Amino acid sequence: MPTISLKGSAMPESPIRKLVPYAEDAKKRGAKVIHLNIGQPDIKTPEVALEAVKNNTIDVLEYSRTEGSEAYREKLAAYYAKNDIIVSSEDIIVTTGGSEALAFVMGSIADADDEIIIPEPFYANYNGFATASGIKVVPVVSGIETNFALPPIEEFEKLVTPKTKAILICNPGNPTGYLYSKEEIKKLAAIATKHDLFLIADEVYREFTYDGAEHYSILQEEGLKEHAIIVDSVSKRYSMCGARIGCLVSKNKSVIQTALKFAQARLSPPTYAQIAAEAALDTPQSYFDDVKEEFVARRNLLIKELKKIEGVKVATPKGAFYCIAELPISDADDFAQWLLEDFRVNNETVMVAPAAGFYATKGLGKSQIRIAYVLDKERLKRAVNILKEALNSYIG
Repeated sequence: MPTISLKGSAMPESPIRKLVPYAEDAKKRGAKVIHLNIGQPDIKTPEVALEAVKNNTIDVLEYSRTEGSEAYREKLAAYYAKNDIIVSSEDIIVTTGGSEALAFVMGSIADADDEIIIPEPFYANYNGFATASGIKVVPVVSGIETNFALPPIEEFEKLVTPKTKAILICNPGNPTGYLYSKEEIKKLAAIATKHDLFLIADEVYREFTYDGAEHYSILQEEGLKEHAIIVDSVSKRYSMCGARIGCLVSKNKSVIQTALKFAQARLSPPTYAQIAAEAALDTPQSYFDDVKEEFVARRNLLIKELKKIEGVKVATPKGAFYCIAELPISDADDFAQWLLEDFRVNNETVMVAPAAGFYATKGLGKSQIRIAYVLDKERLKRAVNILKEALNSYIG
């Protein structure tokens, strides 16, 4: 019998999506499932983006340029300039989601058995893309006790070896909502330049920062021209997850030229989605002001209600729209599956993402879950109440 590759066998399951069959089965049996597991906001997509597709008069849906349409990349460069990130259209490759940008970056900068240092917990697909490229993830542990703040920067330096090619951060962070300070970015930049490493920042949640804090991009940092690589996406910024449009941005010409070869192998990013993404760049600031206000209200409600549950610890996010909660249980995977299979309150249950899949260090996160507060406040409150009753039943 033919065998599966070692790489395929090692490929991790998504903690966000692996329980979908149980959720679908629960729905078939008549239950309502409140989805806290996935970062799909219920915020409406900007009308300007939808209208650009509806009103388009394309006769032939052609390939676009491999690096994305010139018009879209020019507007992207103008968007970055408004955020004090000075790049040109030639520094940008449009990708099929931020996911493809990550895959291109890893393929461009590292070989099999090379290492990338990543603070954990981290976006679970970093593990997947690293596995697909044969790259070793070297984790830097942060903890819920310190609100997932970075450990001393010296801890990063201890992990640098001749095999280290990059440091990868998500800013603001998924799954923790942690927002890196300007000082932390500067310290990471100093390590990257000292050891000649790439500093990769997943900045897809750039607009979602709270409590007066501001986002500081690695491409705002002088001296990182050859080291900095940004991964970005329209998915969360404009509530356009289904568009599957992202990009990678770097002023390092070798990175762009190499990533372009990977991009050529997949021909081009989707044409209609680029039209929507280009139009979305005209979204007024008022849209983001309203969205941020809504997410702050949701965050505050969620954290307040979770803290009422005996034995639950929760970190307060400073950005994005996720939080990590530590539950008084030993196996969040089992609990999450049990919620879908066996537990109901008024025929409702909740779907959460077990957090162990967001760690590279074995054994960490076993009692934690990631919650995406992307639903309206009423559903969030119902969901937390279900969690509370579920924990009482499960533990009892």
